[in-house]
Amino acid sequence: MHIRDMNWMQVEAYLQSDNRAVLPLGSTEQHAYLSLSVDSILAEKVAADAAEPLGVPVFPVVSYGMAPYFQAYPGTITLRIETYIRLVRDILDSMRHSGFRRIVIVNGHGGNSPVDGLVTEWMADHPECQVKFHNWWRAPHTWATVKATDPLSSHASWMENFPWTRLPGVNMPNHQKNLPNRTGQATLVGSQLREFYEEGNFEGYFQRPDPEMHAIWDVAVRETRALITDGWDS
Repeated sequence: MHIRDMNWMQVEAYLQSDNRAVLPLGSTEQHAYLSLSVDSILAEKVAADAAEPLGVPVFPVVSYGMAPYFQAYPGTITLRIETYIRLVRDILDSMRHSGFRRIVIVNGHGGNSPVDGLVTEWMADHPECQVKFHNWWRAPHTWATVKATDPLSSHASWMENFPWTRLPGVNMPNHQKNLPNRTGQATLVGSQLREFYEEGNFEGYFQRPDPEMHAIWDVAVRETRALITDGWDS
C-alpha cells in the first residue's frame, strides 16, 4: 500500500506488528519516445504491485537521480553524487526514526548505483536495521526473462516500453536499432552522447508486444515481493 494513503496514526499502528517498508528510487531523464519519468514510474509501480498483498507501505518514489550524461536532452534533471547520497541518507534516517527496521530500496535507475555503497555504510552505523538494495530490472529472474524475450535490449528500448511508460499520441519506430560497440572507449556525456544515440534508445527494438511485457512484469513483481517477504535476519 502507498504510504500516501495512510495517516500517521495508521503508520504507528502498523509498526506495532511489522517494521518493513519499501523506498523506490527513480530518475527524470530522457527515454527516447517514452516518458521522462520512466525510471520513477517503473520503480514505484513494481514496488507497489509487489507490496500490496503483503500490506507493506511503499514510500513516494524519489523522482530525481544522477544522470549527468543526459543533460543535453531537455527535461533531464540530475543531482550531484554528494547531494543524492545525503538525500537518501536523510530519508533512511527518518524512516529509522519512525520505527522502520527492514527496508527494501527498489531502484529503477542505473545511475543511482552509489546508493548501494551508502546502504552498507548506513547499516554499519545502524546495526539494528536491515536494508536491501534492489535493481528491479537486473534481478536474476527478471533479467533472464528479458534476455530470453530479446537479447538486444538497453536503455529506452523495448525493455522499458510498458503500457504505463508510453505517451499518448507518440508512435514508436518499428526497426531494431543497432550501434557500433563502444566497449573500452571513453564514456560519452552531453552533446557527444546525444549525437551518438540520437533520440536516446541505446540499442534494440523500440517496442515489443504487450503480452511479452506483461510476462516480464509478472516476474519482476514476484521477484521484488520475495525480497520484501524473505531473507531477513529476524
